[in-house]
Amino acid sequence: MKRRTFTKLAGLSAVAISTTGFIKFNGESYVGDCETTTDILGPFYRPDSPMRNNLVVKGVPGKLVQLSGIVRHKDCTTPYKNAKIELWHCSADEVYDNDTDEYRYRGTTLCDENGKYNFQTQMPVPYDAGGGLIRPAHFHMMVSAPGYQSLVTQIYFTGDPYLKKDASSASAEAKNRILDVTKEDGMLKVSFDCNMNERLKVSYGSLSQITGKYKNDETGKIRELFEKDGLLWLQNEVFGESFDYVGENRFEYPGMTEGTYVTLQFDLKQNDAAKFKITTAWEVGKETVESFTKA
Repeated sequence: MKRRTFTKLAGLSAVAISTTGFIKFNGESYVGDCETTTDILGPFYRPDSPMRNNLVVKGVPGKLVQLSGIVRHKDCTTPYKNAKIELWHCSADEVYDNDTDEYRYRGTTLCDENGKYNFQTQMPVPYDAGGGLIRPAHFHMMVSAPGYQSLVTQIYFTGDPYLKKDASSASAEAKNRILDVTKEDGMLKVSFDCNMNERLKVSYGSLSQITGKYKNDETGKIRELFEKDGLLWLQNEVFGESFDYVGENRFEYPGMTEGTYVTLQFDLKQNDAAKFKITTAWEVGKETVESFTKA
């Protein structure tokens, strides 16, 4: 088992971090592991969606669909009781509800004693993400289970004409998340099972040292980092984007395709002023770097 450290600010002891994560990705599957693969969180996550598994909006067009499955422990066999599942997706008119109290097409449910969950909603549709990119129809999911890193992933659908043109769905890592849609008793049905696994975890005490507001060293722009459910988040216009700890004081945005990345690299050697650099490459070979100092 490899061990890495997340170094606290000067004068504080280091916190040891360990992992039993996946062994190796061979281009099609994780060898020696059954972890469900991650995908990008996307910019439209909202926390605290209502506890409900029926997301159907009456009077609004859209094909009814039931999403169901089982959440299991890292052994891929034992059901996980009471795992929390958050689901969100766009409407039939390609819109995410980012600000109303209705939380349209957003909901949270818990697995039963057998690890089973289900949602009833209306099918999402492909939408224009800007810059000529059409994203295929998809569900967003976040699965939270104590003892494991929260699983952030997306579900796509067989036959969608935009699958091969979208970097996330075209990735080999998404292969097992492109699902068949069947029809039964007049309702579409999709089945998706999740297998949890351990990831690098950072203690709350360590996260508290780096959360807060930071100022761009050149432009003065303010960005805020905060902690939620044991993860580090970078605030955006809707809520935020979560980052996984990967060691050596570095966090990465999960689910990016090969050659693209967003990383937060921290310099914690200053007495009171933590610093970080955000390095972004949304396109292969096109990298930008911004430096921030804790305000």
